[in-house]
Amino acid sequence: MKWVEGAEEGIVVAGGQGEGNALTQLSAPEGIFVDTLGTLYVADSRNHRVMRWTQGDKKQGTVIVGGNGPGAGPNQFDVLAGLSFDRHGNLYVADYNNHRVQQFSIE
Repeated sequence: MKWVEGAEEGIVVAGGQGEGNALTQLSAPEGIFVDTLGTLYVADSRNHRVMRWTQGDKKQGTVIVGGNGPGAGPNQFDVLAGLSFDRHGNLYVADYNNHRVQQFSIE
């Protein structure tokens, strides 16, 4: 949810279509990051993926990493616990059940 100053209710900016794995849905989101352009990144925990919503695109997101089912492969997660970016634009994802943090270069 996004709250505009003075608003009495929030605005859904990602998901909101019930739990699921469609590009319009999330399942147990565990972390978010908003960059300087207003792009929203979501650690979609139970879908084992990181989703991206560009500013103004409320209909559906894009899978940028993961989404290949649970696992320990290089582009898999087993329950995401959070995410962050460094100043060079590298994405770091906390992979809870694999007991690791993965780094990705997002162009």
